[in-house]
Amino acid sequence: MKKFAILLMVVVFLFIGGVVVLATVDFNRLGKDNVYVQVTEPTNVEETVLESGEVMQRFWYETFAYDESGERVEVEFSAAKELRENAYLMLYVKNQNEVTSYDEVMWEVIPEAAQNELTEDE
Repeated sequence: MKKFAILLMVVVFLFIGGVVVLATVDFNRLGKDNVYVQVTEPTNVEETVLESGEVMQRFWYETFAYDESGERVEVEFSAAKELRENAYLMLYVKNQNEVTSYDEVMWEVIPEAAQNELTEDE
C-alpha cells in the first residue's frame, strides 16, 4: 500500500509538471532561429467579416530580415494588429524563412552584423 501511495504521488507530480510546462513554454519559439527586421507599413490588410458582423483585420508584412551574421532572408509574417512602424522585431523562424512568432526588441539587443544591414537599408 505504501508503494502504491508513493507511485501515485510521483504520477501526480509528473502530471502537474507536464501541465506547467505546457502552460508556460511557447513551442512556436522553442528551437527556432532568430532574424531581425525593422517594421515598415503592412503590405496587405486582410479583412474577415464574422457572422456577428464584426470585422477582423490581419496585417501582413513582406520584407527582408537579417540573421546574427548579417545574412539577408526574405520573410512574410502577420499580426492581429498593425505593428508600430520603425520598431525592431526579433522573428522566430524555421526552415530559414517561416515565421512562427516575434518579439519587439531594442536596438541594443540586435547583433552587430544585423544592425549594420538594418542601418544600410534605411
